[in-house]
Amino acid sequence: MNIGKLRHRVELKSATTEQDGYGESVETWSGDAYTTVWASIEPLSGRELEHAQQITAETNHRIRIRYNSSVAAEHRAYWGSRIFEITAIINPEERNIYQDLYCKEIG
Repeated sequence: MNIGKLRHRVELKSATTEQDGYGESVETWSGDAYTTVWASIEPLSGRELEHAQQITAETNHRIRIRYNSSVAAEHRAYWGSRIFEITAIINPEERNIYQDLYCKEIG
């Protein structure tokens, strides 16, 4: 892996559960990042979907980071104002050198 490609500073966050005014549990993502990593971000595919008579765009990305055993699919990646929902985590060749986070951009 060419380490120079890891030029994006990405924050990884986990959800926290809080109670709203009615006592209901609400999942929020506004907390601090549990870790910040250097990454490469590569768009893989994009498409437009029609949902409820509205057209929305969906873009899928691969975010490559150094291996980190604490990363889980329940986390989200933040880069600037962009938010990525992790859909899969791949450890290429099972060598624990780097990880590919396959993500769907949301927001």
